[in-house]
Formats: sequence, structure tokens, C-alpha cells
Amino acid sequence: MAKHTVSFVCQNCGASYNKWQGKCDACGEWNSIAEEDSGSGIAVPASIRAKRKGRLFALESLTGETQQAPRLSSGMSELDRVTGGGFVRGSVLLVGGDPGIGKSTLLTQATSMLARSGHRAVYISGEEAVAQVRLRAERLGLADAAVQLAAETSVEDIIATLSEGTPPRLVVIDSIQTMWTDTVDSAPGTVTQVRASAQALIRFAKKSGAALILVGHVTKDGQIAGPRVVEHMVDAVLSFEGEGSQQFRILRAVKNRFGPTDEIGVFEMTGLGLREVSNPSELFLSERDLGSPGTAVFAGIEGTRPVLVELQALVAPTSLGTPRRAVVGWDPSRLSMVLAVLEAHCGVKLSGHDVYLNVAGGLKIQEPAADLAAAAALVSSLANAPLPVDAVYFGEISLSGAVRPVAQTSARLKEAAKLGFARAVLPETARGDTGGDAGLSVNNIGSLTTLVAEIAAQGQGRKRAVGG
Repeated sequence: MAKHTVSFVCQNCGASYNKWQGKCDACGEWNSIAEEDSGSGIAVPASIRAKRKGRLFALESLTGETQQAPRLSSGMSELDRVTGGGFVRGSVLLVGGDPGIGKSTLLTQATSMLARSGHRAVYISGEEAVAQVRLRAERLGLADAAVQLAAETSVEDIIATLSEGTPPRLVVIDSIQTMWTDTVDSAPGTVTQVRASAQALIRFAKKSGAALILVGHVTKDGQIAGPRVVEHMVDAVLSFEGEGSQQFRILRAVKNRFGPTDEIGVFEMTGLGLREVSNPSELFLSERDLGSPGTAVFAGIEGTRPVLVELQALVAPTSLGTPRRAVVGWDPSRLSMVLAVLEAHCGVKLSGHDVYLNVAGGLKIQEPAADLAAAAALVSSLANAPLPVDAVYFGEISLSGAVRPVAQTSARLKEAAKLGFARAVLPETARGDTGGDAGLSVNNIGSLTTLVAEIAAQGQGRKRAVGG
């Protein structure tokens, strides 16, 4: 006789258990485990499973003609850059970000521009009333766009409404945590409801060919709330980043089946909404404090785009037994490694100093090529020796103190030359890939000791000049 099989699932992180328990071992939450049906709830007898035969399907080779997926431009070049050239029919995107960062503003602008182009764009909000969405559109100057609005949370009602008439080209669900479906007996926002609602909406997008954007809440550590399986189900995961005190916003592709990952789009938050920034390097360097010790310009790569950003360091004596190490916009473990290499191989004593490192503009740097720029800024602050204002730095530092080469050297140098920089400090082994047409004076260094000696010599020269 058929019987129901049940499992116990944590409604906070999605971990599954065979029996109920008070605390989830995966995330540490108490009283978050609830009983759920597994699959259809029907256990198939082993005798029936053994008699079932699979059907044959055709296997294809890797060679063959494959057409590119047709794209639908959003009307925003920075958003199109991150998605890989526009929205793909039937694709599903998951957009996450901190509360108030501008997710709804970005998607309101995108749907309005598509509607102005003659496409059917639908914006469904589960958090705001239609009047609130209209007020935002009026503030952005988009009230005349023919966007179809609704405030609804029932997945079945949403799919039935969208299936009527011409299939929509773009559907925005804000947010997936507020949706619920009748097929699951659980509260909205729980792991089960989020997973089931996302499955139903994704099934509709694939069947109708509409591009679907799901807005996701984030947890306190910046991860998208709900089960991680939703991130695997969608075609792209976009992260909207930025500091509340900064006007810059970064849209980053964390996952993308139709384009490059780690691609970024840069926006500036204004009173009239988000303004696209076509040249982010110019924006990040617009308020440089020229001639001050502890600042270095890093020539980085974000996705396929070269970006120049300023790294600021402050090294100050401390009376504390354990000096402070604070970093904003960079990996703290990376900073600890650079400090250890400076002390072990270069004789730079930092154990009695507090160290602060900041990436100007609110950008978060993830590539190890920033090691050399960070080390230059730290030594410059300690020696009170300003670095050349027309120089850029990039290179990875190994534990032995050697400076290792990084990818896309030519693109970094060309971007620096375009913004008026005259020299570059980079790894010695990148000598064959320096982009001679960039017109920069290149200083190849093979060891971090060489860089420290050059900065120390500049500091001594500055002291003599001041003393004279």
C-alpha cells in the first residue's frame, strides 16, 4: 500500500533531516525545522520501479551549427552589459541586494524603457501597492510608460493573468519571498514556498518565452535568502551592491549562462533614479587627493572591463597590545598576507602600527592583482612618501615576496593611458605583454623588496628636501 514519505526541512537554510530537532545544525537557528512531504508524497514500491524501462533519446556531437540566442535590449547599456547583451527569451534572472539599494528603481526603469519600445512589460509587486509603484515612476519621470502593474502574491493567479492575451516580453516579480502557491502548505517566505513558487514561475517563463526577473531578499551576511537551489534553477544571478553613504551602485553578474560572469555595470544614484556611468574609472578617480601619502591607483579588471580605482592606506603607531587591522572593499585575508610578506621579506615593521585600507568609491575588489597597489599604499603611508600621481600599480604578490604576472596587462595599460597616466608599475615577467601602443613608461619589478626600496628612497629624498 502506498504511503506518504516525509522529511524535516529547515525553513531558514533548506537543510533536510530525517527527524525533527529543535536546532538546525547547518545554520544554527532554533525552531526553524518543519515537516514537509517529499516530492509527491507517494512512495513507489521497489517491484514497480524495477519493471520500468527508460525511453531512448538521440545523442548529438559537439560539432554542429548553433544559433546565438536572440536578445532583447533593456534600453540600459550597463544592464545589457551585465546580462551579456540583453535579455534572452525564456531566461530567468535572480537579482539580490541590500534593502534600499535601488533594486526596484533599476527594474522600474528597465520595464519602462521596454514598454516605451512597444513591448509588453509587466511589473508585479508583492511588497508594495500599485499606488506606491506609480509614485516611484512619477518621481523617475516614467509615468507615461505603458507598464502593466499589479500587487499580487498568488503564483496561480499571476500565471493565469500573464497567460491571457499577448505573451509578455519581460516580467518582474518583486519579490520571490512574498510569493505563495496552493501546492504547498507552508507560510510565504519559507524555504518550501520560495522553491515551489520559483519552480512554477520558471516553468511559465520557459513555456511562454518571457524573460523573468525575480527579486530576492538578502540575509545579514549578503547572501540571497531562501534555498540555494533557486540560484541553481535560474539562468543568471545578479548582485546589486553599494554603500548607503555612496552614490555609486555596482550591478555584478555572479552567475550567467548567457554571458560572462563577474561582469559589472556601474550606476550613480540621483534624485531622478539611476544614471548609467559609461566610464567608471573616471568616476572613481574624480575626487583623488593628489600628492598625499598612502594612496595608490590600481588598474583592475572587472569582468571584461578595465577599471581604475584608488586604494587608500593609513598606517599609524598604536599603544594597543594587538594592533587594529581594518579593511573596506578588499579581502581582509589578503591584507593580512601582504602585511606578513612586507614584514618577513622586506623588513617593514608593522607589528606596532594600526593599519587601515579602503577602496575609494565603494567598489569591492576581488582579484589578487590588487596586492601590489595595496603594498605600495601601505609602504607609502608608513614612510610618509607620496607615490607619483601619474602612476598605476598592479601585480600579485606571492608568499616569497615575488611579484607574479596577472592577466590582461594590455587592457589595463590602455585604460590607464586613456585617463592620462604616464607610468605603470607591474610584474617583471609581464615584460612581453605590456601593450607598447599604450604609450606608458613601464617599471617592471620582480620582487616586493624592489618596490619598498624605491618608495623608501623617495621618502628619504622628501625629508631632505623639507629639511633644506
